[in-house]
Order: sequence, then C-alpha cells, then structure tokens
Amino acid sequence: MNEDINGSTRELLRRALPPMVNTEPGRDLWPKMLSRLDGPTSHVPWFDWALVALVAIWAVASPQLIPILLFHL
Repeated sequence: MNEDINGSTRELLRRALPPMVNTEPGRDLWPKMLSRLDGPTSHVPWFDWALVALVAIWAVASPQLIPILLFHL
C-alpha cells in the first residue's frame, strides 16, 4: 500500500513539474549589479535621525527602561 501511494505521488509530481530545460539565465546579471553598486546611495530622512536621537536621550535619561526597549525590538 505504501509503495502504491509513493508511486502515485511520484507520478503526480512528474506531471505537475515538467523537467527543466534551460537553467541558465538569459543574460549576464553582473554588469547590472555593478551599475547598481555604482549608482546613487539611499538617503536617510531627517526623522530617522531624530528618532535615533530620541531613543539615545531616553536611554541616558532612564537606563532602567532599556530592557523594555529591547523587548519591543
């Protein structure tokens, strides 16, 4: 019975997933990666820096609350 189930499962998988013919990418991806690395860098908004400063001030003002902050991360 187990072999019959395995055989039918194997046959279903063969029908559902055809063999892969061409596994190579259609073009070279390295030049595109190099152009993305040489491109402009992302800009960090001012409110992200303000949030970092607020958390730092909060940690200095009340260090006993640092575990609470770490719990919420």
